[in-house]
Amino acid sequence: MRAVAARVTRASVTVAGEIAGEIKEAGLLVLLGVHRDDDPAKAETMARKLHELRLLRDEESCATTGAPLLVVSQFTLYGDTRKGRRPSWTAAARPEIAEPLVDAVVAELRGRGATVSTGRFGAEMAVESVNDGPFTVLVEV
Repeated sequence: MRAVAARVTRASVTVAGEIAGEIKEAGLLVLLGVHRDDDPAKAETMARKLHELRLLRDEESCATTGAPLLVVSQFTLYGDTRKGRRPSWTAAARPEIAEPLVDAVVAELRGRGATVSTGRFGAEMAVESVNDGPFTVLVEV
């Protein structure tokens, strides 16, 4: 499982002209990709990592500050561009595998007490964010 986590002052995701999810204060925008070999244990580990990662100002985490997260499914994080000009998506999980694992990460975050908004799995989404810093990291489990 792979995520790009960006510290933001606000972020939103829009589907078909309507806001599907947003955070209106400092928090994390998380673009989340699922590998074809990932399982529920990885989802639990990723949720814990994202919640406790000290990416916010003053080396704080969402767990310590209560800052919200906006989680957006992003299969393209497993695009392989080493050969040719067209990315290969073979490492990305198929939708029927990926969607329940993205949902599991969100459920685990919420179970930990996190405030979580989401995009809509498989939809054409417009993601807007105001990156704070900018401060963006790649998280892999």
